Amino acid sequence: MAKRLYIGNLSYETTEQNLRDLFSQAGEIASVDVITDKYTGKGKGFAFVEMATDAASEEAINSLNGQNLDNRAIIVNEARVREERPAGGPKRY
Repeated sequence: MAKRLYIGNLSYETTEQNLRDLFSQAGEIASVDVITDKYTGKGKGFAFVEMATDAASEEAINSLNGQNLDNRAIIVNEARVREERPAGGPKRY
C-alpha cells in the first residue's frame, strides 16, 4: 500500500511538475497535490506526494529529505492522518 508523503518548506513557485521530476527519482508516483491559496493560486509552501509503493515512499523519505528544490531545502516525511475538527464559528441556538 502506498504512503502519502508531506513535503514542506517549498518555494511558493514550486509546481506539480517540479515535484514529479524530483520524486520520480525515488520510484513511481501515484499522485501529487500542491496546496495553493484559493484566491491567488500561488503555492502555500507545502504539498502531498503519494508514491505507488511503500518501497518508493521509503526511498523518497531517505533520499529526498533535505534536498534542494527551487533554492529551498525541502522536508519529506510521512503525512499524518488528518484529524476531524469541529465546525468553526459561533454556536447559534
